[in-house]
Amino acid sequence: MPSARPADPSRRRLLAGAAAAALLPALGPLTATPAGAADPADILRRPIPSTGEEIPVVGMGTWITFNVGDSEPLRQDRLEVLRTFLALGGGMVDSSPMYGTAEEVVGWCLERLPAAETAGLFSATKVWTTWLMRDGPQQMAESRRLWGLDRFDLMQVHNLEDWEDHLPTLADDKAAGRVRYVGVTTSHGRRHDEMARIMERHPLDFIQITYNILDREVEDRLLPLAAERGIGVIVNRPFRQGSLFRTVAGRPLPGWAAEIGAATWAQVMLSFVVSHPAVTCVIPATTRVDHMRENMAVLRHPLPDAALRRRMADDLRAL
Repeated sequence: MPSARPADPSRRRLLAGAAAAALLPALGPLTATPAGAADPADILRRPIPSTGEEIPVVGMGTWITFNVGDSEPLRQDRLEVLRTFLALGGGMVDSSPMYGTAEEVVGWCLERLPAAETAGLFSATKVWTTWLMRDGPQQMAESRRLWGLDRFDLMQVHNLEDWEDHLPTLADDKAAGRVRYVGVTTSHGRRHDEMARIMERHPLDFIQITYNILDREVEDRLLPLAAERGIGVIVNRPFRQGSLFRTVAGRPLPGWAAEIGAATWAQVMLSFVVSHPAVTCVIPATTRVDHMRENMAVLRHPLPDAALRRRMADDLRAL
């Protein structure tokens, strides 16, 4: 059974004297959270292209991290992670039936949080069945039961699995009010051509793809296509499943980190991702409250402009 991972010293490295400046214009539209919201601090948000509804640019993934089975101590730990995420202005929580007990654990946590603390939740999960199983509606109904929700904000076809059958079902569910938005996902570069064809031919609210400061293939086609077609973009694996921290381990932050208020390498990596104008939300996953606070601080940092983005990518490639 998974347990909390040990602290990664590269995430904990602080840059002396680094302080966030006033929010700078990003490459795409960003707005502050409305006055009177639970967290009065300015929070970076982006509109969902298909409707204009705004969501915080940093969300939360649950792959591996929330797959903790029946362990009461680990569930309590995840409850505090989710509580912290929502308290700091988080919205999108992304999961999948593929993630073991993650959906069940998310629902267990939501059941234990007061309604006032979950008001900002943007629920996102996936359908993950093959054409042989033909049980997409049943699986999505089970996801609603596990989360304790009557309706998901977003339902996605996981890794394009049987998308030809699932997309019509999702369209029906959207019309019936069982979901608000629909999308497709992939974590594999070999599926990018297929995803582009789907984006060109089908009405989608979101795509979910892998993108980080070193893996930038999607900048060539998928991100511009999403902007052209008015499709929101969710980014997974912004830390390259943790391998980016090994790349920078023991290295001090560059001087330019202070320009974006970044005190850790994690904040550098997240700032790079969300500063792309086509990105709507990034969904890093963590088992730790302190790392969640670190991630969510990016919601209040200035973002790099195009010139600094190029420098950031060049410096990371050189390591």
